[in-house]
Amino acid sequence: MRNYENVIYAYIIMLLLIICVGLFQSWSIALTILNYCLISAVMTIGANIQWGYAGLINFGIMGYTALGGLAVVLVSVDPVKKAWQVGGLNILGSIWIIVAIVFITRFILKRFEKSLIRNYSIAFLIIAGVILIRVTATPGIEAIESVDPAVTGFLGGMGLPVLMSWIIGAFLAGALAFIVGKIALGLRADYLAIATLLIAEIIVSIIKHEEWLARGVKNVIGLKRPAPYEVELQKTQWFRDFIEKIYSNKLELINTIAQKKIILNQLIIDASSIFVKLCFTSLFLSVVIILLIVTQKALYSPWGRKMRAIRDNEEAASAMGKNIVKEHLFIFILGSAIVGLAGAMMVTNDGLFTPGSYRPMRYTFVIWVMVIVGGTGNNFGAILGGFVVWFLWVEAAPISLFLIDLFTAHLPETNMIRSHLVESAPYFRFLLIGIGLLLIMRYRPQGIIPEKIIKQ
Repeated sequence: MRNYENVIYAYIIMLLLIICVGLFQSWSIALTILNYCLISAVMTIGANIQWGYAGLINFGIMGYTALGGLAVVLVSVDPVKKAWQVGGLNILGSIWIIVAIVFITRFILKRFEKSLIRNYSIAFLIIAGVILIRVTATPGIEAIESVDPAVTGFLGGMGLPVLMSWIIGAFLAGALAFIVGKIALGLRADYLAIATLLIAEIIVSIIKHEEWLARGVKNVIGLKRPAPYEVELQKTQWFRDFIEKIYSNKLELINTIAQKKIILNQLIIDASSIFVKLCFTSLFLSVVIILLIVTQKALYSPWGRKMRAIRDNEEAASAMGKNIVKEHLFIFILGSAIVGLAGAMMVTNDGLFTPGSYRPMRYTFVIWVMVIVGGTGNNFGAILGGFVVWFLWVEAAPISLFLIDLFTAHLPETNMIRSHLVESAPYFRFLLIGIGLLLIMRYRPQGIIPEKIIKQ
């Protein structure tokens, strides 16, 4: 029970910190931090399942996050009809060629015994397939990217509800994890980490350079939301009436109609931002709660105990008849799918898809820091780590500016040292996170909340 009390106290402290941001900065910023904390919590749950449950080191989180974001574009964006007309058949033909190559290769591998002829046949098939794909796809790609490139220049999506993309994003990430797992899970832990990182870089590079798919570095903006855009909400009469009713006492103190109108419009603008963010908060919180309940039940189920047994001693688990490769593949797919879900949630929250923003520092190593800080093998700890690290990531600059002003108050504003410190404030996040990580590893190596919080 004491361990659960520690969990409650830790979460209360985080909630109070977010409330302080709302009181001293703005509630819009506080809700923004909270929403990104919830998204980061989903990512840490996925990473914790892989590492905390099974001891698998996956440095390719960035790639699965990007695939989740790509799913939002492919699912929710309306199809670009002209792009499909000029190059859609070429793309579909290339896809069918890839499918044919895969099936023919599998047939050769199963039908014929290992030999030089078999190897040469597969090599010839792949080379010929690549050439055929380029011949088929290149004219279509050029035609698609030439269709109003300032606005479209890509095929678009399926025009479906954006929430459906969350499921598709998890599926795409899981499918990629299956392929990666089949190739790399037999590698040693450090080799596995390198392999997954390189594959993630390849995935992000493809998304960035294949403009016909999702506009590449040109970005896709104005994506559909499960909540209204702030501008649209501000024009809605019921919302304007609602805000006017809430602040009626404050507005009655204003004498002039013009001034009252200006203040009311500003109140509506501020309230619309908070309302939209609250809508996202309810959605993200629901996802986190569902994942937490499911993962907690799984952790203390026979399956969870089996995974921890495999993690702690693979040889002993194998001797007891456990299929190590199969279990590792399953949990690798499961964790990656959850990360893909988080990637779709993030793009939905932002309302835009920016392939150039996917970097290992933000979408791999920071996520790992979250899990380490919170506590590996503990779902509550992983979520708390997401909150702590992301809070520091966002608030590092305001905190550093406050400290700089405090310690350099006696210096003139034109002082070289003071100016340099102020300009360097955005980079203090790395310093704060680094110091925090060192302190955690030195004084609490098991994380803020250790793995075992209750006895079963």
